[in-house]
Amino acid sequence: MFKDQIGKQSNKVKNDIERGAVKKFAEAIGDLHPIYFDEETGRNSRNKANIAPPTFPRTFDYGVIEGLNLPNKGLIHGEQTFHYKRPLRVGETIYCYTKVKSYFEKKGKFGEMGFLVVENYGEDLSGALIFSSSSTIVISEAVRKVLAR
Repeated sequence: MFKDQIGKQSNKVKNDIERGAVKKFAEAIGDLHPIYFDEETGRNSRNKANIAPPTFPRTFDYGVIEGLNLPNKGLIHGEQTFHYKRPLRVGETIYCYTKVKSYFEKKGKFGEMGFLVVENYGEDLSGALIFSSSSTIVISEAVRKVLAR
């Protein structure tokens, strides 16, 4: 169903790591470590700046992959991993994009399920990789039937 999407990627999208957004995200996940929002703590840290929580990239815009038409509901967030070269610094601008890594199907007790694996990337202004993440989107049999129409 999505095998023709493997290897496709979105255009790069500019994302700013704003102090207020980082603070709200940290509050939402219940991690109030001062490294995320206290300026003095950030200045005195080894990064010399406040940083964003490791899962903060979930809030970024990664662009759109032409032809990858997923429904707005009925999908299951299966698994996600993050890999960092360095922390994300509050105040910096990065460019993000997404790429379809793989697609496979498995038959289970709930019917035929699809598994779409996408990778997200964040680069600094010079194009150096800061982080990558991999997500598995589970597509239920009911959603697959709707998409097949």
